[in-house]
Amino acid sequence: MASRGPARPARFLKRGLFHRRLAIIFGLQMLALVLVCLMGVYNVAPVEAVLVLIVIISVLAWLAARRQWSPVSRLARAVSDWDEQSMDIDNWRPDQLPGRTDADVVTLANSLYGFANRIAGYNQRERNFTRDASHELRSPLTVIKMSADMLADDLSLGEFGQRSVQRIKRSTREMEALVEALLILARESDNGLTEEDFIVNDVIRHELPDVLAMLEGRPITLELEEPARFALHGSPRVFSVLCWQLIRNACQQAEGGTVVVTVMPGVVTVTHRGEAAAPMAANRHGFELAIAQRISERFHWPLELQTREDRKHVARIRFPESVLVAS
Repeated sequence: MASRGPARPARFLKRGLFHRRLAIIFGLQMLALVLVCLMGVYNVAPVEAVLVLIVIISVLAWLAARRQWSPVSRLARAVSDWDEQSMDIDNWRPDQLPGRTDADVVTLANSLYGFANRIAGYNQRERNFTRDASHELRSPLTVIKMSADMLADDLSLGEFGQRSVQRIKRSTREMEALVEALLILARESDNGLTEEDFIVNDVIRHELPDVLAMLEGRPITLELEEPARFALHGSPRVFSVLCWQLIRNACQQAEGGTVVVTVMPGVVTVTHRGEAAAPMAANRHGFELAIAQRISERFHWPLELQTREDRKHVARIRFPESVLVAS
C-alpha cells in the first residue's frame, strides 16, 4: 500500500483564506469598474476604451478567482478519476497542494487522502484473504473428503463407523458450500467469478446429488418440480451456492417430510411440505438465510421469505433478467 505522505498541518494555515482572497478580488474588480465608469462619464476616456477596460478587468478577475479555486478542482479531478482497485493514490497527496492553500481545503485533502489509504488497504487485505483462504481452507477439506472416501471403502468398519464416516462426508460438503459462500461475499466486486449464460434447471440438477447425500439418514426427501425452464447470465457457482443455502435451511427447519424445489418463469421456490421442527428448533439455523440474503442483495436477485401459520417456510428467489427456454 502506498505510504501516507506528510500532510500540511492545518493549524499553521489561515481558515477562510479562500473567502478573503475572493473578497479582495471582487472588491478590486468593483473599484476598477467604478473608476472606469467614472472615466467614461466625465469623458476622460472614449466609450470604446471603457468597454475594453471593463472586459479586461472582468477577465482578470475571473482568472484570479479560477486560480484560487484550482486546489479544489484538483481534488475533484482526483475523486473523479479514482480507481478503487488501484494502489496508486499519489494524486491525493496533500503536500502537492499549492502554497498558502486555505486550511479548509487542506483539511479536506487530508481526509480524502486518509480515506483513499484505508480503501487501498482494505482492497489489499481483501485480495490477500480471498487468495489465502481459498487455498488454506479448501486444501484441508479436500484431504478430509479423500480420507472419508477411503474410510467408507474399508470393509472392517462396523455400522457405527460407517455412520460416522457419512456424517463426516456430509459435514465436509456443507463446509465446502459455506466456504464458497463466504469467499463470494468477501469479494468487493464480481472479479474472479466466471460469468456465462446457464440454464437454471441444469445447475440445480447438478447440485441435487450433494443435497441428497446431506439428507442421507434423515426422514426428508427432496423433489424438483420444473413447470418452466429459464436461463440467466451470471455466475452459475453463485447461483448454486444461493440455492444450496436455501435448501439446507429448509432441511434444517424440518423434522421430516419433503423439501420441494420449484422452477417457475423467472422464479425459484424452496418449500417444505410435511412435519415442521419444534418452535425452539425452527430458529436455530438462521446463518444459511443470512448468507442467502446477502448474496441476493449483492447480485440483485430479490429473496422473499414467508412463514405460514403451520411454521412452514417458503423461500422465493426472483430473477428479473431471466430468459425463458423451451423445454
